[in-house]
Amino acid sequence: MSTLSISRPAVRRPFMRRRKSCPFASKSAPQIDYKDIKLLQRFISERGKIVPSRITAVSAKKQRLLSKAIKRARFMALIPYLLA
Repeated sequence: MSTLSISRPAVRRPFMRRRKSCPFASKSAPQIDYKDIKLLQRFISERGKIVPSRITAVSAKKQRLLSKAIKRARFMALIPYLLA
């Protein structure tokens, strides 16, 4: 029998994800308003969909207000429903 050297796998540290904070939580944060198109565009994908809060780190309460404002701006024809 020959002796085989068994290599041990390198010990990997667990991945620690940094917790994102809500961009609307601070005092100096902008207010969510359907007329603020520049702000709303940041939370709409290039296809025209509302970006989920797990990606943008918006809190659940602010995400509801944000989606309502985006839908209202779409209805008022301030932003398009679809981006081709």
